[in-house]
Amino acid sequence: MEEHLQKIKPLLDAKVRLYNQPSFIDRDPIVIPHAFSKQQDVELSGLFAAVLAWGNRTSIINNCRKLMSWMDDAPHDFILHHEEADLKGFLSFAHRTFNATDLLYFIHFLRHHYRQYASLEDAFVPGKTYKGDTVEQALIHFHKYFFSIEHPERTRKHISTPARKSACKRLNMYLRWMVRQDKKGVDFGLWKKISPRQLVCPLDVHVARVAQRLELLPDNQSNWRNALHLTAQLRQMNPSDPAVYDYALFGLGAEERL
Repeated sequence: MEEHLQKIKPLLDAKVRLYNQPSFIDRDPIVIPHAFSKQQDVELSGLFAAVLAWGNRTSIINNCRKLMSWMDDAPHDFILHHEEADLKGFLSFAHRTFNATDLLYFIHFLRHHYRQYASLEDAFVPGKTYKGDTVEQALIHFHKYFFSIEHPERTRKHISTPARKSACKRLNMYLRWMVRQDKKGVDFGLWKKISPRQLVCPLDVHVARVAQRLELLPDNQSNWRNALHLTAQLRQMNPSDPAVYDYALFGLGAEERL
């Protein structure tokens, strides 16, 4: 491990212990999937919570809760069995630039998927086991698959891909939720095809700023190159679970304003 990383590892490990615990849940969008126990409900509510996770966290959580209530707080059953008339109320939905057109396509795609597969994990990894060094190809596959049926062009901006150099912050956060399992009560660990060591640390402008100040990044740009660079640094400190440091970096930025 590089000398600089040896110096900051105790700080980051301490912040992980501080934030990777159930008290973190209520103030974070991950509170949405924590309202469910059925795997498909966790996956679906988690995807919506992750995709809508930009802006004020209170607004994110409130809008996600409203959306889940419109699905009768049983999203998997609703996705599979809703009638056209059940969607009329969804026409008023809006969160930032995510509007009813986008929402209706998400519902349409998810019904298309769940009629063929038992889990949303298959949308990221179609085979038995994911073999990549990082989740880069899984994210690229998901983007292509998500838009493999007729779709509104405007909705493409709501599902990012490394193929367009995006940091894919929200999808990497979603994969962290679904893949990591350390028995701390925050992440779910439902998916087994992807290993925690393959996860890429979620990177947005706030995490990038903190990472640059800690000399983990050469600049504060939020892009795929920096997401991989940051993850490579974190992997030196924890080879089997680099994304665990998302807690520390996010906490230092959002909670402590480093």
